[in-house]
Amino acid sequence: MVVMEIRNICIIAHVDHGKTTLLDGILKETGAITSKENRERMMDSNDLEQERGITILAKNTAVQYKGTRINIVDTPGHSDFGGEVERVLNMANCSLILVDAFDGPMPQTRFVLGKALQLGHRPILVVNKVDRDGARPNKVVDMVFDLFHDLGATDEQMDFPIIFSSAKLGWAVNHIEEAPGKNLEPLLDMVLKHVPLSTGDVKAPLQFQVTSLDYSEYVGRIAIGKIYQGTIRKGQDITLVTMKDAKQANYKISKLYGFEGLKRHEIESAEAGDIVALAGITDLFIGDTVCDLNQPFPLPPISVDEPTVSMFFMVNNSPFVGKEGKLVTTRNIRERLDRELQVNVAMRLEETDDKDRFKILGRGELHLSILIENMRREGYELQVSKPEVIYRTAEDGSKLEPFETLVMDMPDRFTGQIISELNRRKGEMTHMDAHDSGITRIEYIIPTRGMIGFRGYFISETRGEGVSTSRFLKYGQYKGEIPGRKNGALISMDSGDTTAYSLWKIQERGALFIDPVVSVYPGMIIGEHSRENDLEVNPCKGKKLTNVRASGTDEAIRLVPPRKLSLEQSIEFLDDDELLEVTPASLRLRKKVLDGTLRKRVSK
Repeated sequence: MVVMEIRNICIIAHVDHGKTTLLDGILKETGAITSKENRERMMDSNDLEQERGITILAKNTAVQYKGTRINIVDTPGHSDFGGEVERVLNMANCSLILVDAFDGPMPQTRFVLGKALQLGHRPILVVNKVDRDGARPNKVVDMVFDLFHDLGATDEQMDFPIIFSSAKLGWAVNHIEEAPGKNLEPLLDMVLKHVPLSTGDVKAPLQFQVTSLDYSEYVGRIAIGKIYQGTIRKGQDITLVTMKDAKQANYKISKLYGFEGLKRHEIESAEAGDIVALAGITDLFIGDTVCDLNQPFPLPPISVDEPTVSMFFMVNNSPFVGKEGKLVTTRNIRERLDRELQVNVAMRLEETDDKDRFKILGRGELHLSILIENMRREGYELQVSKPEVIYRTAEDGSKLEPFETLVMDMPDRFTGQIISELNRRKGEMTHMDAHDSGITRIEYIIPTRGMIGFRGYFISETRGEGVSTSRFLKYGQYKGEIPGRKNGALISMDSGDTTAYSLWKIQERGALFIDPVVSVYPGMIIGEHSRENDLEVNPCKGKKLTNVRASGTDEAIRLVPPRKLSLEQSIEFLDDDELLEVTPASLRLRKKVLDGTLRKRVSK
């Protein structure tokens, strides 16, 4: 059997810079996919990934090019899913750093590049979207060079090769003057030339580390990872060493899979340096090591940065509990959270005094909201609280809080209002750059507390024309109190179905979140008040009818279309005394204390 040379690479970049699109092009270029499989963002197989247009989970594939097997790992670009990037970087020998030819390096670019440099990678810079309007590829190369220097790259790492590409059009060139190119061969040739061979001692005791998990109804749990040394065979007896407590257990490898394009195929054996999947181990987690039966030497555990934001997940106790979801009990929710912790290395669970209440720690609002969205699609009902940042205590006893780097691009006319709001949220401007196109880039360092609820405000104030992104930076000194939501809530004081007549009267008091003929209960939030205080209203009241009619006495009921909140927008809206009820069919904002009289008593 001819042993093919192996090279392992990962594609890392900021969100929406074109990683998954570039991978599509590589799969087409190498013939790894057929015309039937041809669609956009083929590696984004998850429903949520397809809907949102972002990569959430790291995935791997493999292609063959000029007699070499290239294992490729596609990683998320959003900062909240940094844990996915951290756990798979070890599998690669080199990183393709993808940077937008207009945006340049962004916060997530800095984060993933820093991690890659720490592992000793010598990255290849791919300047993508060089065909877009306003592209400035040479300027972006200079910006990336400065970023390498800021991150403490070695002289060898600073001497990185550069490829210019248009992933969407499927071409790459070595020099910008050669654009447009014909295909992606220059990029693949650079991979063969620059990326070191993935090797290991095939005669040494087996070491295979689990970096991803999958599940099959036929073979059970499937572990995906890299063979660091030794050889692994189908039917082989192995020892599993767990990452958490170093416990050992013996198993037999029932199935062994290799990767090719979008598919997995069964293989009989694989050697050090390759990325494979295996089945037959029932109880394993990310970070565990599959070792030789007689010489079980585990690899160092996978380490990821700690969470910065927490939320409480609670059993639903609203008047509508159980009407729309099937999985509503404490046991159901606990089992689902335990399953999530097995595969989501950046997430934590802390016990509380209340058995119906779980504290979940994650990387950010989006990181936690993706879990909530998946749970509701699986039939769960639950309630969640307002996100809270995780504080630390310094050695001198002072209070520390997480800070983020925030980068925004927006039309010039919106900058004044956004700057004013960020200053109110204790942000500190670090950079401002006005582009000739009328777009201004502003960079801030801001407490994570100040970011809660800001994204929705930013989209609204910039009329959807602004783009913002943030990345955890550091823990710093506590900045003091930050004012909460400016406006109060419109709260239902009755139960029943809403009427158009009642909502028509209520809409004068603020913005509504619901339509007519929607079931509500006392304490449920139906809109945002135009003033700072909460206001109780009756959305179920009908119009009193008489048999007297006169010309001109009846007014036409004209309702302003309600503001329908997404899951993320609902979470951002929450105040300290509010909860979000999540079911498969509905998102309902509510007060923690539903009874109006008791709520006033508690507030005093």
